[in-house]
Amino acid sequence: MDVRRADARYPGGDPAAGIESWHAFSFGPHYDPDNLRFGALIACNEERLAPGAGFGEHPHRHTEIVTWVAEGELTHRDSTGRETRVRAGDVQRLSAAAGVRHVERNDGPVPLVFVQMWLAPLDPGGEPSYEIVRGIADSTPYALPGAGALLHVRRPAAGERTALPDGAYVYVHVVRGTVRLAGTELRPGDAARVTGAEGLEAEGVTEAEILMWEMTTADRR
Repeated sequence: MDVRRADARYPGGDPAAGIESWHAFSFGPHYDPDNLRFGALIACNEERLAPGAGFGEHPHRHTEIVTWVAEGELTHRDSTGRETRVRAGDVQRLSAAAGVRHVERNDGPVPLVFVQMWLAPLDPGGEPSYEIVRGIADSTPYALPGAGALLHVRRPAAGERTALPDGAYVYVHVVRGTVRLAGTELRPGDAARVTGAEGLEAEGVTEAEILMWEMTTADRR
């Protein structure tokens, strides 16, 4: 188990424009050849947008983009003509495929906080696609077959235990609260990269919310 603390993330964004970003993997000018990906996961970005702030239209290719809103509401528009509002508890998936452009904004009156995760597809190319699942439940993982991955959302109460999925690669990200995993406490923004996960549990030290990726791909470059 490789624990990565929140304060070790690479800073990004544009604070003067109301955009704060914190990257778990190599991103932009922060290049680390030993931190390019874990399993299929190639980015796990914590984003905070002030009211009225956002990312202008920009392109993506050959990437599965999954977004989890923690606070506020995210406005999404893309080059296929789609516009949606993503709220806390929703899962949004944008498959960039051969190419897509999108805009992400906070059009609401309060700060927007979200986690955006990028995964490498098993088969690059094809046509872009989009999906949003409203109010995903703890007991129902979100399947991302295009990347050979499952996203589990867990919200343990203090003292409650929740099982990690068994898998070749499991990535655990703490959204809020504190959990204990294999004797180690993880707090908001902390993550654990677990190889060969089997029979592990996370215990809520406080009421918490965690995201867990269960992945089958063997590429950990």
